[in-house]
Amino acid sequence: MTRLFYFLINKSKLSFGKRGQFSALFLLLSSLAASAQNDTVRDDQASDYNLNRPERVEWFRNTGAGLFIHFSVDAQLGIVISHSLVGASDDYVEKYFNQLPQTFDPVRFSPREIAVLAKLAGMKYIVFTTKHHSGFCMWDTRTSPFNIMNTPYHKDLLQEFTEATRAEGLGVGLYFSPEDFWFLHQHHIPISRTDVKMADSVRQVYDDYTRRQCEELMTRYGKIDVLFIDGTPKEVVKSTCWRLQPDLLITRGAMKTPEQVLPGERITDPWLSCITMGTAWQYQPTNERYKPGNQLIRLAIEARAKGGSLLLNAGPKADGSLPAEQEDRLREMAAWYFINHECMDSVRSWVVSREGETWFTARDTHTLYAIVTSGWKEGERRTFSLHSVKATPGTRVSVLGQNSRIIEYKQEDVGCRFRQVGESLELSVVKAQRIYDDHRWPNPVVIKLENIRPAFDEAVDVRTLDSRSTSDGVLFSGQVFGNKRKLAKRGRFYYRPYAGQVETLYSAPWTATEWTDIEADGTFRLRGKKTLTGKQYEYRAVVEYRRIEINGEDKVYRPSSVRFN
Repeated sequence: MTRLFYFLINKSKLSFGKRGQFSALFLLLSSLAASAQNDTVRDDQASDYNLNRPERVEWFRNTGAGLFIHFSVDAQLGIVISHSLVGASDDYVEKYFNQLPQTFDPVRFSPREIAVLAKLAGMKYIVFTTKHHSGFCMWDTRTSPFNIMNTPYHKDLLQEFTEATRAEGLGVGLYFSPEDFWFLHQHHIPISRTDVKMADSVRQVYDDYTRRQCEELMTRYGKIDVLFIDGTPKEVVKSTCWRLQPDLLITRGAMKTPEQVLPGERITDPWLSCITMGTAWQYQPTNERYKPGNQLIRLAIEARAKGGSLLLNAGPKADGSLPAEQEDRLREMAAWYFINHECMDSVRSWVVSREGETWFTARDTHTLYAIVTSGWKEGERRTFSLHSVKATPGTRVSVLGQNSRIIEYKQEDVGCRFRQVGESLELSVVKAQRIYDDHRWPNPVVIKLENIRPAFDEAVDVRTLDSRSTSDGVLFSGQVFGNKRKLAKRGRFYYRPYAGQVETLYSAPWTATEWTDIEADGTFRLRGKKTLTGKQYEYRAVVEYRRIEINGEDKVYRPSSVRFN
């Protein structure tokens, strides 16, 4: 923001004069200071106090994915990281702070092996938990005795991580929590995340404590590429870290970072979604439900198609080694990325994010990747009709990873064909490459289309509106906007049971309502089944535009409540 206003002041054709320039600059700095002091942005939302440099944002937008690592002293117990301290008994708290460090010894932590695997899987940076909410520091800090040096491991684990990650050519990312339960405990303040009361004098000590920790992180470990700030207050962290490392890119705390979900619609501003492989951030040895590798690949694809990227989480075991379930999934992602990296790196979203089960990324307006996520047997020829793209005299079609001339053990035509049929581009393609011994590689196939053009400049904008209960059931509402909204003639809704944020990616498939006409003002409404009354549901509005379904954002219907998100 500061750089932008300096540019405007210096380059503006308006004649302010010296006094006018001073006044404008004074107002700017006052505004910026106010933004910093009132930076109460939610963890998953963007902030007005954002000094990320444009070139660093562009670097971030070109990254297909990153790896998140949640690791702390309570990994020994295989429980939720840090949060068990909230509402805990005095006995539990004392044992946590005093006993757990005595046995924490991650001798099998190999940051180089993790970095090599992450790089194979398409990750461009790794974000490591320097300090989670518990306050345990994974570096040699002078600010607190609750740190990795006072354990049997007795080495600066953060130093090992930064050196190994940088050596593999990956960006170094740090996770930092300004919330600190150890500090609260030392100052006899009840451990909480929502109702922390501090005297002004203690707040000053707390802010200084946070500042000194950030100074250590920003001055002792070389260039830091990414910072993820989790919790509040963020102001001291942001101002300190940007002051010491102006090229630092702050993700959470500056840009939109939804957690455990993907946005329902395409977003033009930079964003990432942080998602776990299972349900837990830290290693959970039992009662865990890991997502299949195929689902993780699809999540990464969907994030890119919607203009963002995936920050996929891993949680090492107490000894520092990566659980087999997590390594296996990363290797499946690595195999897919090895074949299809083109469609993930340095790409942007297309005029629509998808058509049915085919998602899109684009390198420019002339190169498109159609990522087919529906099941496809090896050796099968399939025909697709795409409505958002048109051929030109120079159009070429290929499949990433295969030459489309030879298929093993068969004498068949496996070439790629296409033809423009009215407003539709028809593709005829064979999946010809063998990836698994049993010929049942289940992951998406990517069709590359070169020298094409969009069928239209932009799609309509669909908004999912609030819904309400009626005596006859739930009334869903949506609205379509944009210059071409009159081309959208009908709309409908998708819905499914909502069991909470963590459960969203394990939910039942979406159920579609029937279609309904769109009114002259762009609104459309449908009454859901009466059986929906009294239950929580996730839902989204959808319109049909040029034979393509365009989604609105996902919302949650909660009965007996006026709160929606």
